[in-house]
Amino acid sequence: MSALPCIPPFDPADPVFRVHEGGKLGVHATSDLRDAADLSLLYTPGVAQVSLAIAADPMLASVYTSRRNTVAVVSDGTAVLGLGDVGPLAAMPVMEGKAVLFKHFAGVDAVPVCMETGSVDEIVDAVARIAPTYGGINLEDISAPRCFEIERRLQARLDIPVFHDDQHGTAIVALAALLGAVRVVDKDLTDLTVVVSGAGAAGVAVSRILLAAGVGDVIVVDSRGVLGPDRDDLVLHKQQLREVTNRRGVTGSIGDALSAADVLIGVSGGTVAERDLMRMAPRAIIFALANPDPEVHPLVAGRFAEVVATGRSDFPNQINNVLAFPGIFRGALDAGARRITEEMKLAAARAIAGLVEEPTADRIVPSVFDERVAPAVAAAVANEVAGTPRRPSAPASHASSEGVATAR
Repeated sequence: MSALPCIPPFDPADPVFRVHEGGKLGVHATSDLRDAADLSLLYTPGVAQVSLAIAADPMLASVYTSRRNTVAVVSDGTAVLGLGDVGPLAAMPVMEGKAVLFKHFAGVDAVPVCMETGSVDEIVDAVARIAPTYGGINLEDISAPRCFEIERRLQARLDIPVFHDDQHGTAIVALAALLGAVRVVDKDLTDLTVVVSGAGAAGVAVSRILLAAGVGDVIVVDSRGVLGPDRDDLVLHKQQLREVTNRRGVTGSIGDALSAADVLIGVSGGTVAERDLMRMAPRAIIFALANPDPEVHPLVAGRFAEVVATGRSDFPNQINNVLAFPGIFRGALDAGARRITEEMKLAAARAIAGLVEEPTADRIVPSVFDERVAPAVAAAVANEVAGTPRRPSAPASHASSEGVATAR
């Protein structure tokens, strides 16, 4: 494991630790077990009939087991939040928290699966072997560049949705926020120059979804500068990203990239100097999404941009993945999707943005507690699967509770 950030004192009386005591998940039964008759139906001998039926027709597992509403939240703990490589045990509280969000916002039962890190082959094989239990796989906090290959190979190998939230959840919500922000500053996507600071998992996905949505030009910057034609030190995923970005062939530092740029999206955890922000175009937009310490403090960013967003909950415009992933999986599970397509991601972003009828500088995305969000995203995703209009599902508070994991 890599060196850890400064560790605060451990105090079991601290409310943070108290709320985590015993974990944040439990198991509940969806059918009553009151007497011998119930036992004979729920377990032996009755269960044998269901097992034999599924053996004859595997599609029945989606009807007669919790698989139809259960997602595995898979991590090896190598890239956790702002903590880095803390390992699978220390990743468990985060994955449990993710499962709570799945359940609360979309009624999806999610199970943390934290495993020892290994080669790409080992992780892919391990996830594929447990996949029959689940209706979808949410990959979480797996370090780049391994995460790209793991997701790609699992998508090819499995017949259920595989979604790396650090990439695509971030990208979907960032695009949704940008759709709102451009309405505030009265600019068009096709005319924008967007600088993405960070070429890891989130940076790659954000850049690609912006281009798919029609953004005019995206310039990506890593710790060594712009991914430009002068760079011969790029690993494969950065080479591939350079091929579809930076149409003007900009070279140099992030300051060079920001010259006359309309938008800065930070997903790197680094810092951006004020002298570089001064070079941005009028009516600029800054999304500083590193958490808990954004690339630019929101109060500083506000001196150079008309619209500012962060990943934090204590400032306006929180860009939080929870706006996307619960509804994404709700829609995919309900529609029987086998994968999450690029069209689904774009539809999800537009659905989120569409919930803010009149965006303002302080409100470009809906609140994470807006009960319309998950149903709207789920409906948008399901529409892409079915190709026909679909009514939004019930709000999360009324969603199905079938499955094994419940928040407590």
